[in-house]
Amino acid sequence: MTTTVLTISSKNYGAWALRGWLMARLARLEFTEKVISPDDPAMKAEMLLLSASMRVPALEHNGIHVWDTLAIGEYLNEIRPKAGLLPADRAARAHCRAICGEMHSGFSAMRSSLPMNIKAHFPNFKLWSRARTDIDRIEAIWTECLQTYGGPYLFGARPCMADAMFAPVVTRFITYGVEIDEVCVAYCDTIMALPAMQEWVAAAEAEPDDIDELDAEF
Repeated sequence: MTTTVLTISSKNYGAWALRGWLMARLARLEFTEKVISPDDPAMKAEMLLLSASMRVPALEHNGIHVWDTLAIGEYLNEIRPKAGLLPADRAARAHCRAICGEMHSGFSAMRSSLPMNIKAHFPNFKLWSRARTDIDRIEAIWTECLQTYGGPYLFGARPCMADAMFAPVVTRFITYGVEIDEVCVAYCDTIMALPAMQEWVAAAEAEPDDIDELDAEF
């Protein structure tokens, strides 16, 4: 029996939950999922971007409790170093940490105007100009990484912590039909082809519960 539990929220709406879950999958860590219902007031507030709950994702591993997605990624890299969640090269590792931190604390306009909703599709969605600025910056990050490290993932031949941090952005771009360049489209296709991402999306599409406040906006 596993002694590891990962607490997450809705797979359809839970962007931070996806990041932590995908990191654990990439680290090849066996874990049991504990899912907090979207009806939980704290979870609903988080997914509506009204609060910054620290309840998800949260990792319990051998008696150690870790929350906050970046902390979970760093912890997983310590206990599963061969999984390559962070690049082996020091310069690349610093670069990876920097863009993960930028995703963690930034892009608020994009995140608030394009909430994660895997089951939905909103073609011809009108972007707020500040959201477009965030999107342009994300394209620049992706392009620089893919050109520097050779792809198909941000830091080379296998997915890492940075790919997990940007995975919810990939789903947002698909949901809202965001126009991005061909290099970034190919990167999105690469992320969505990951078996772990396909598993997550299938589970998201099977979720019976919706959050009316999110769907009613569009």
